[in-house]
Amino acid sequence: MKNFSLIFSALLLLVACKNNQNEEPKDVAEVKTYSIEQFMGNENAFANGFSPDKSKVLITSNRSGVFNMYSVPTEGGDFMPITQSDSASVYGISYFPNDDRILFRMDGNGDEIFKIFVKDSSGIQRLTPEQNVRALFQGWAKDGKSFYYNSNERNPQMMDVYEMDIATFKPKLLLKNDDAMDFGGISADKNYMLLSKAVNTNDSDLFLLNLKTNQKTKINETLSKNSPQDFSPDGKSFYYTTDADGEFSYLMKYNIEDGSKEKVLEKDWDIIAFYFTHNGKYQVMFTNEDAKTEMYVTEVATGKELNFPEIDGQAISAASFSRDETMALLTVGSSQLPTNTYSYNIETGKYHKLTNVLNKEINPDDLVKAEVVRFKSFDGLEIPAVYYQPKQASANNKVPALVWVHGGPGGQSRQSFSSLIQYLVNHGYAILAVNNRGSSGYGKTFFQMDDQNHGDKDLKDCIAGKDWLASQDVIDKDKIGIIGGSYGGYMTMAALTYAPDEFQVGVNIFGVTNWIRTLKSIPPWWASFKDALYTEMGDPNTADSVRLKQISPLFHTENVTKPLMVLQGAQDPRVLKIESDEIVEGVKKNGVPVEYVVFEDEGHGFVKKENEIEAYGRILKFLDHYLKGETQTPMDTGKTEATEVK
Repeated sequence: MKNFSLIFSALLLLVACKNNQNEEPKDVAEVKTYSIEQFMGNENAFANGFSPDKSKVLITSNRSGVFNMYSVPTEGGDFMPITQSDSASVYGISYFPNDDRILFRMDGNGDEIFKIFVKDSSGIQRLTPEQNVRALFQGWAKDGKSFYYNSNERNPQMMDVYEMDIATFKPKLLLKNDDAMDFGGISADKNYMLLSKAVNTNDSDLFLLNLKTNQKTKINETLSKNSPQDFSPDGKSFYYTTDADGEFSYLMKYNIEDGSKEKVLEKDWDIIAFYFTHNGKYQVMFTNEDAKTEMYVTEVATGKELNFPEIDGQAISAASFSRDETMALLTVGSSQLPTNTYSYNIETGKYHKLTNVLNKEINPDDLVKAEVVRFKSFDGLEIPAVYYQPKQASANNKVPALVWVHGGPGGQSRQSFSSLIQYLVNHGYAILAVNNRGSSGYGKTFFQMDDQNHGDKDLKDCIAGKDWLASQDVIDKDKIGIIGGSYGGYMTMAALTYAPDEFQVGVNIFGVTNWIRTLKSIPPWWASFKDALYTEMGDPNTADSVRLKQISPLFHTENVTKPLMVLQGAQDPRVLKIESDEIVEGVKKNGVPVEYVVFEDEGHGFVKKENEIEAYGRILKFLDHYLKGETQTPMDTGKTEATEVK
């Protein structure tokens, strides 16, 4: 959904990937290709923080096939299992501030109804209600004696704010959230709470709530995007980002005593996050710079910026600091290499690799580095995109290609690693991940350009991306398809429905096909965002329903003439399974080849390795048959009708 954060930049077309400019394309026979099992053998692992004594780090990893928790020594070593779930995924939250107990969360196979649990030496205890109640961890209190969380226990549509004491595990209701606001943090002295309220998918109001007097103060004076960031270490002020009177979000400071404001920092890109470390020694800022996260850490007392090590030419996209501020966990990766975690000693400058997520069977030199390119759309608007060119591609060996459309509306394709993208590129498919108008990261004007215009100009941007691909001398212009998940799945279906001659195939991964139903069936815990989404998309309960029906592919399936693949999780609470069921049935009536893959134990995104292997392996088979034109059918059966496999 469009709740992330980023006008256009200059320059004409950038024609080729940087990693291919200084080397000759490899011969097809020289390019080593890897199986889907090998690519899904890449581990997805991320750190959840140091133990109180900093001797070990909590890690969440899917190395077992589903996500489980592990610990690893701070200087690296073997993973020690903490949980051993073989069905539902377990996601670590953190160690307790002063002991080795662990908070974690689980949902019901992708239904997104999360519960919070604690694990100690005696076993596991569920801390939040079991039946149909969603709970989300929101941070530890400064004194480490309690934590904050949201829960819709009182009202399914309202995510109230609670504090839970960790000695008794008794929750205390801090805010009855009847105004459906978003929690933005609590001051160290527990006197103030920050809240925001979405006005539309870009703009939001910001409030400071005095928890002693219950007085609520509106901070912003104009309609703009306002995001709470952090309270100052002394508790006398707080920081927030805003795009008021500008294209990009910049950093502001609000003084609580007199209500005065001052601009702290502005850059040529969105500032997307800012916070202080536990005792206020460092301030940490993140920016979104041309689809890539940049991190800036400054010592508050001196104003000196910390220089973190450059590790194998990769970017540090995140850092989590120990409570005593002597160490950090660094998130390091690139578009070519998957993200790893390193522990870093700030005082000595030494670092240790804690995870090694790339499958040892894969040579990183066989993977492709992405390049940001730009092209002109139908109306002259410049569109940014992230381009992956296969190493075997050349003018003498033209390759098929895919336009990749991100989720949203309002998401962004990033310069980050994707096993699925690298798998397809490794097997000879060029991929152009288009950041069509309406994407975040490129200014407020660009972000709002698709409002109540979905499936029209944003689709034309994707078609312009296809035309850019067709103009490249390494691309087979007659073999270009479109693929996307969630909102990208909708764009895939919109392309096959409203521009049926533009793309040769479509792969729809849990995409919206009936906007009226989807907007009416928004999960209850998204009440704070529903009105904002209706402002962008249209209200299905009003005359907007006419336009929503017009842009819903389900009602125009007779136009689809190109092969289609649909993938869906049966537990998906955002895009219901019936969306995919009905689009498949509608397209089948045209005699068009359709393949349908359903996973009963997945939600909005596939997280279990066996399902990823099945899903992504079948995508390649489908593309090889219907886009490359290889004779083998996707299921090796000689059939082209819809099939449901799971």
